Amino acid sequence: MNKIKLMLILLFVVPLECYSHESSNGIRNTAISSGISLGTVLAVVASWERNKSVLLAFLHGIFSWLYVIYFVLTRKPGEKL
Repeated sequence: MNKIKLMLILLFVVPLECYSHESSNGIRNTAISSGISLGTVLAVVASWERNKSVLLAFLHGIFSWLYVIYFVLTRKPGEKL
């Protein structure tokens, strides 16, 4: 149940290109432009599920999609994401 709560909280932080518009001189103004990507969320959740370590989850979140691919290739039969 905690994994679902963590996933929902992190999904609200996913960057969205909302509140953006182009000004008359062609410059695009964006109110929200940075945040956590979907790959980062998946990597953190997969790392936490496997290792139960905040430091490793943070490190794997930096590598995001690389760790997600590694996790999928090396997971054991009982592990799910």
